Amino acid sequence: MLNLNELKGRREGNRLEAKRAEKNLPSSIWSTYSAFANTNGDKTQDMLVLDRLTLKAFDYESLRRYRVRMKDARPGHVWSDLEDIEFLQKLGAIGIGEDDKLHPTAAGILMFGYEYEILQEYPQYFLDYQEHYDSSVRWTDRIISSSGEWSGNLYDFYFKAYNKLIQNPKIKVPFKMKNSLLRDDDPPAYKALREALANCLTNADFYGERGLVIRNNIDDIVFENPGSFRVTMSEALSGGVSSPRNAVILKMFNLLDIGERLGSGIPLIFKNWEGEGYNTPKYVELLAPDRSILHLPLSRLFVADT
Repeated sequence: MLNLNELKGRREGNRLEAKRAEKNLPSSIWSTYSAFANTNGDKTQDMLVLDRLTLKAFDYESLRRYRVRMKDARPGHVWSDLEDIEFLQKLGAIGIGEDDKLHPTAAGILMFGYEYEILQEYPQYFLDYQEHYDSSVRWTDRIISSSGEWSGNLYDFYFKAYNKLIQNPKIKVPFKMKNSLLRDDDPPAYKALREALANCLTNADFYGERGLVIRNNIDDIVFENPGSFRVTMSEALSGGVSSPRNAVILKMFNLLDIGERLGSGIPLIFKNWEGEGYNTPKYVELLAPDRSILHLPLSRLFVADT
């Protein structure tokens, strides 16, 4: 058994997760305990079946959009013609609860649920895209999950935020683009932004405080999510070690050809960002509350000749 002094040198991972508490046990301890128990320690937060929620908690328009994108990314996939319920089961978005009925999983409700339903399991859940192009105003554009104007789920947020990020005036726009967000010949900056956004969403601790924030500034782009790294910083930067907090959500994005499963996501962000000529990205971890922050500078290593 580890003592407290030994724990100081350990990190969260698939056999250890830390919870902040004062006086009482944190409410999220039971979901973590259940996930550990049900997965032999190879645990991710998003595998839990949420018995309190029904299948009405899903925004089926979000699911429809997902399935259209998946058909485009993976034509002829064996799941393409399944009915929605069977498709959701295959995807890991629903599972059988203790009452022997189908219920959303944590991954399913986060990816396809209505925001007000997500809050039933994740009271701290909040997604916030902020655009800061003019210093004279607080922000020039903003998208928040609690607005009531859209679903508020991760799937819809990803594409809303990505479509805004690539419009930053300092991001190089390719001369010719087809109507797809997933082209292999996209510029490196686009690939870095896709991976950074997916990494932010799939590694967030949605039980954590202060929500998930994307800041699209004129001089840099910042991705900030609740939760610390589950591997050491050196392992994350060198690649090859994968321990996503939300592995089912990562699989869902993978089926759209978004996100890396082999621990190579962060090295690819750095490689593609620097390959576009920008200065080196920087990762920062904060404690109490735990937060992971990625800075993508929009200053360049060199100035092109005019």
